[in-house]
Amino acid sequence: MADKKISRRDILKIGTTGALGIAGSIYLNKMVPFSNVAHAENHQSNHQNHSGNHTNMLDTTKTEGYKMAERLLTQFDYGKVTKLSDGRTLREYQVAAVDKEIEIANGIKFPGWTYNGTIPGPTFRCTEGDLLKFHFVNQGSHPHSIHFHGIHLPEMDGLAPIAPGQSFTYEFEAKPYGLQIYHCHVLPLARHIHKGLYGNFIIDPKTPREPALELNMVMNAYDLDLDGANEFYTVNGYAFAFMNHPIRIKKDELVRIYLSNLTEFDLLNSFHLHANYFTYIPTGRNENPSQFTDTIMQCQGERGILEVRFPYKGKYMFHAHVSEFAELGWMGFFEVE
Repeated sequence: MADKKISRRDILKIGTTGALGIAGSIYLNKMVPFSNVAHAENHQSNHQNHSGNHTNMLDTTKTEGYKMAERLLTQFDYGKVTKLSDGRTLREYQVAAVDKEIEIANGIKFPGWTYNGTIPGPTFRCTEGDLLKFHFVNQGSHPHSIHFHGIHLPEMDGLAPIAPGQSFTYEFEAKPYGLQIYHCHVLPLARHIHKGLYGNFIIDPKTPREPALELNMVMNAYDLDLDGANEFYTVNGYAFAFMNHPIRIKKDELVRIYLSNLTEFDLLNSFHLHANYFTYIPTGRNENPSQFTDTIMQCQGERGILEVRFPYKGKYMFHAHVSEFAELGWMGFFEVE
């Protein structure tokens, strides 16, 4: 069994729940000496009994992985704030690279490389013009760094690897405003990004945006057997996180979604909303030409803000508009009350 590989098409044929155990176990048995994970031989019944059924879509368990995805949806890290003598705001953040198992579906744990123990990492937030200090310590087993998108001095660009046990402080002014991202920039890039070292970084404009229900969503995926093709796709790291625990919002309420794509091994990812249209603002900058649409695409590293109001009560599905991505975990609901 350990010599076999399982493709995402195999998972679609097997059915999500059964395949979760089998695919995860093949990968973990072959590659990683982690404990407390399922083994392939324990999931033969799942393989036989769930053929053709995506029963993980119906899983209502609030696992630790689900709780992580839910928490990341609305949790923003504003740092430790200090007012300087010149009136400017200094924000300081603590960031640690940590090797950690991340539950990506019920019973399946991925051997991740993380920032602060989650995939994606924390959503850092500040205002344009703030002075920022990111105190980074590498507690992982490999060299890592943090590369921030935005405008800053080259020596703060995160290209230099920080060895395990070492630390570095990234210091720069927050600019320009918009939705930025951050990720590890140590070679091989695909491995470091795929393993989980990325997240959103919001620089708010000096003039605040209209109040809204604000949601953070990072599109990503997991290649369990390291063959360069993903088997599972998620928003905020957990498959089907918001299928049976829909995101609750109010009718006519302004909803603002900070959406980015950090999917490795696929050229594009996408976001499609059912029964409604949204305004899409590329890179989260008001000056950029916006779209009024129900579907957008993003390449890796691309990001933007979606703003939408729901005129009717009910459940609105959202998902990747690539059928395989949706059926392998990238699917959820808004529930409008």
